[in-house]
Amino acid sequence: MRVFITGATGFVGSHVVKELIAGGHHVLGLARSDAGAKSLAAAGADVHRGVLEDANCLKSGAAAADAVIHLGFDHDLADFLKHCEIDKLAIEAIGSMLSGSDKSFIVTTGLAGLAAAPGQLATEESSIPPSFPIPRVSEQTALSLLPKSVRVSIVRLSQIHDTTKQGLVTFAIATAREKGVSVYVGDGTNRWAAAHVNDAARLYRLALEKFETGAKWHAVAEDSVRMRDIAEVVGKGLKLPVQSISADEAQAYFGWWGGFAGSDLTASSAITRKKLGWNPTGPGLIADLEKTDYAKDPFAR
Repeated sequence: MRVFITGATGFVGSHVVKELIAGGHHVLGLARSDAGAKSLAAAGADVHRGVLEDANCLKSGAAAADAVIHLGFDHDLADFLKHCEIDKLAIEAIGSMLSGSDKSFIVTTGLAGLAAAPGQLATEESSIPPSFPIPRVSEQTALSLLPKSVRVSIVRLSQIHDTTKQGLVTFAIATAREKGVSVYVGDGTNRWAAAHVNDAARLYRLALEKFETGAKWHAVAEDSVRMRDIAEVVGKGLKLPVQSISADEAQAYFGWWGGFAGSDLTASSAITRKKLGWNPTGPGLIADLEKTDYAKDPFAR
């Protein structure tokens, strides 16, 4: 297939590009910059120059492909509401082009907000309550396209990692470096799900090749990594003290993502594994954090 990918030069997207090309697919990757275009060409992908804010650019990319994977999201959180709106409009623009066609559309989101009974893992069948306050509505927007004859499915990402980036943990490392201490909230027994980036990339390929309209897939290799364990390995890597803080202190310490720091972001991937034949084989989150080079700043330009 010829696949149009937004976010093709990002952390996860660049691995998806390589996975699809290795699997015999052709990739048309969205590139904002000359550097992004160069990296896509080097990987063997065709380049589609443009930005997420340009609806016509997205529509033309979708029109030129057999399927679309939407991975693009600007994580500059100084203007989070703006980027959430851009994401919503991008999904709607691509969906309008695909409506009534047989083209597949995979939209990316996260695990935050999934409803599950206390003490239980969210599953692929779990949904996001309408009242959930997080302004990123990628999944809700994608699912609203189903009645419009769009063949759309969802990939929910956990903390996707290698030894250079680790999802929200990357922000935890940066915050610990800035504050001079690595922390966890309360007793640190809240848990986050995680998956290696190569496993996540393979999941996207399988979700494309075994496409199922309306499906929700979980990129979860480990369902429960304790936050205390994360804080301790980060503290060791940065040579900083590790301590507990209260839930009331979390917002001041962590900033914009303080609400997540003491929460569970866990889920099962049993349905995903069974239906897609997805079997994660990559290193675990703690193993990658133990091999991370803490002298390097992953946010450095």
